[in-house]
Amino acid sequence: MEKKKGLQKFTKFELKKNNLWILKQITHEDLDVLTEIERKAFMKEVNVKLINLKGLERDALIKQFELIMSNELSCHFWEYNHSHITNAISTLMQEYGRMPSKVELAKHTGLSRPTIDKHLKEYTSNPIYLLEVEQFKFMTAKVLARVFTFAVSGDIRACKLYLEFMGNMNGLTGNTTINTQNNFIQINGLTISQEQIMKLEPKKLIQVERLLNNP
Repeated sequence: MEKKKGLQKFTKFELKKNNLWILKQITHEDLDVLTEIERKAFMKEVNVKLINLKGLERDALIKQFELIMSNELSCHFWEYNHSHITNAISTLMQEYGRMPSKVELAKHTGLSRPTIDKHLKEYTSNPIYLLEVEQFKFMTAKVLARVFTFAVSGDIRACKLYLEFMGNMNGLTGNTTINTQNNFIQINGLTISQEQIMKLEPKKLIQVERLLNNP
């Protein structure tokens, strides 16, 4: 008798799931037909399918559930796509010596070509990407401090990079010339040679920095 009841419950759950799977898009109200235990089991099945599906089939599944997706889950899908497309471009460029085609990217990532097209066209305006750019900008000061450390130690390349960067920040690009062949820097007609830079004491180099910061 208990086996029969268990079979009836199982059959009802399967019927509910089948009715959900045939829907073009699933809403929160559609899921109300499931008990809490059934909902967890159903969503587990959805996750398994999402992991295994590729290309257009994966797109269709995401479209079917997009009305009940949280912002967090939507962000997860964007980051997943961005990471896989970025890694694929990097890997395939090294392998082929050229920019890969959309078809090659789709094959390598398991994403559909429409998804890749959409991501490449819109990623620069996505809030997640903009936040990522701000994180890189945030690290600029630390990198510049590291360059400055090498510069005051006599590294001419680091010094050139540092002065070039500071000049650009302060609008001195048009008046600043970096000549790597003759190893000198020219700022507003003043020529600073490699030998002079290497002889500068740390305090003197700091003064140069301050001048660039306060033109």
